[in-house]
Amino acid sequence: MTVPAEHGTPGGPISEGDPSEPVSEGAPAPEAAPAAKSKAGRNLPAAIGVGVGLGVALILILVYVPLVWIGVVAVAMAVATWEVTKRLRETGISAPRIPLLAGGQAILWLGWPFGPVGVLSAFAGTVLVCMVWRLFDHGLKATPQNFLRDTAITVFVASWIPLLASFAVLMVLQADGAGRVLCLMIGVVCSDVGGYAAGVLFGKHPMVPAISPKKSWEGFFGSLLFCVIGSLLTVTLILDENSMIGVLLGVVLVVTATLGDLIESQVKRELRIKDMGTLLPGHGGIMDRLDSLLPSAFVTWLVLTVLV
Repeated sequence: MTVPAEHGTPGGPISEGDPSEPVSEGAPAPEAAPAAKSKAGRNLPAAIGVGVGLGVALILILVYVPLVWIGVVAVAMAVATWEVTKRLRETGISAPRIPLLAGGQAILWLGWPFGPVGVLSAFAGTVLVCMVWRLFDHGLKATPQNFLRDTAITVFVASWIPLLASFAVLMVLQADGAGRVLCLMIGVVCSDVGGYAAGVLFGKHPMVPAISPKKSWEGFFGSLLFCVIGSLLTVTLILDENSMIGVLLGVVLVVTATLGDLIESQVKRELRIKDMGTLLPGHGGIMDRLDSLLPSAFVTWLVLTVLV
């Protein structure tokens, strides 16, 4: 979850975010951002309003009706899967949408009664059905084209979206489940805010310019500072656990959140797009806000399951 920002002048700040510049040689240059937009090239007031609204709604759900969280995750993953498969189809990649959507829901909902075994079984079943679906999607007499490429990407999508998201479902079913999910959400938000602020104010040294030219080492250390503080506070105040667990969680979350953002940046770069969708004003699509949360859900589940 990052907030893209414009190119700085030579020697100037490099702000954190997804690349909005041309993604390959010969691609058209982006139009200048309207004056009403922020340095991120987006409508910052709208982005803040949407983010705050979603945050408040999720907190209320987790505090008062935590099991509704499963439905929230299921709907969000369905939309994210639709966005990604739509973008893939625009580039000629045929990822079976129906089995991905149905299988993704099975992966998420079977975690409720059956735990990790239900998740793993549903994932394996989804992969198998997608393989067979892609094999015969043009009929029994047609020779499949790009079968290996399309099925490999389909398995990637099933792993990237519903499988990683299932750990957010498994977390809420544990003791203090709502608190554990809050540790995840607050940690990732702190990482994003710290990275954005430090990147805009101090960013001068690109981290991985070949993938995301606007992500700086200064922004990374800003993320590290904010996320460690946020995770320390949430683990000690919400879960009433050792502060060192919070420090460890904060460090791990910064790494996974950053890598998650870079993974989606590279996917969008190869697809030659800026956003996966347009559903959320000032943010892009649902998937554009899940990039850092998905891998972070797994590591938060792992750290808290092992240590708490």
